[in-house]
Amino acid sequence: MPWVLSPPIDHYSMNDRRPVKELSIEELEEILAIRKREAREARLKRLRAEGRVLDMPEAVSAVSDQSTASQGDAAALTRRSKFSDVYEDDQVKRRFGPSPRTVRRWRDRLLLLVEVGAVVGLILIFVNLQQARIETNETVVAAQPAQPTPVPTPLINAIVLPSGHRPPIAPGGAAPNFEEIPAHLRAYAQSITPQPIPTPGPGQPTRIQIPAIDVDAQIVPGDTWEQLKKGVGHHIGAANPGERGNLVLSAHNDVFGEIFRYLDQLQPGDEVIVYSGSQRYRYTISERRLVAPTQVEVLAPTNEPTVTLISCYPYLVNNQRIVVFGQLSQ
Repeated sequence: MPWVLSPPIDHYSMNDRRPVKELSIEELEEILAIRKREAREARLKRLRAEGRVLDMPEAVSAVSDQSTASQGDAAALTRRSKFSDVYEDDQVKRRFGPSPRTVRRWRDRLLLLVEVGAVVGLILIFVNLQQARIETNETVVAAQPAQPTPVPTPLINAIVLPSGHRPPIAPGGAAPNFEEIPAHLRAYAQSITPQPIPTPGPGQPTRIQIPAIDVDAQIVPGDTWEQLKKGVGHHIGAANPGERGNLVLSAHNDVFGEIFRYLDQLQPGDEVIVYSGSQRYRYTISERRLVAPTQVEVLAPTNEPTVTLISCYPYLVNNQRIVVFGQLSQ
């Protein structure tokens, strides 16, 4: 038996049982449109019963009238179907709020704004910290007193070697001998302020013994004319006993005890003992040399622990210097 489509009773007779192939295209389209409308109305009715769609009688009446007046027009029914879908979606939005897609879009925008705000905040914090650091440094610099320009200390700050003096037999007796200073440096030498005598501290030499020439004397800081009256002078800035560097000691040969009277008799291998408090250091003589008073290079620092002994020479003439060198042996 062939399948037949039963048309709606409000448009066709109950006895109209024509097969589908006998119906025209227009009749089939109208029947389908009517079925869609009935399905939408049933869906809206169910949503109203569940309270999910607001009741708007006027809009529904207008849609029903329009559908009845245009049942023969398939295109009009299609437009009414789209209108009903939009209307239904609008009712659902009013009931339940925006769609999840809209919510996600706004959420992403909000998160982007938060991230941008955080980055801008970090940049502002970094700029403020840098500005605060710069201001603090400027404040500290402004509060500090002006620092004088450092003047390098010369390696050798002497014009002539220490212990120079006129002999006691000269007119006027023993006195500092300024004539041994080169003429072009005398004005400079007179303008130099003598270095202050430092307070003796730990490590400085205190006593010297030279058994070969029977010397046993105290050592005082500094080697000026007044200091050498008290004993053997330790050149200011020279190394201390046992230290790496040049330990420079000087004394007179014909005045104030004639401590270094026989310095020229020392031979390589002789021993010099220097004390720093109770600590004893032994040096072994390695060389003896006669130099001019202006050969201040013998005061220069050395890379090894050494001792340099200086006195005027010859006895009662004092126009040269006798210089004895030694190395630390203990």
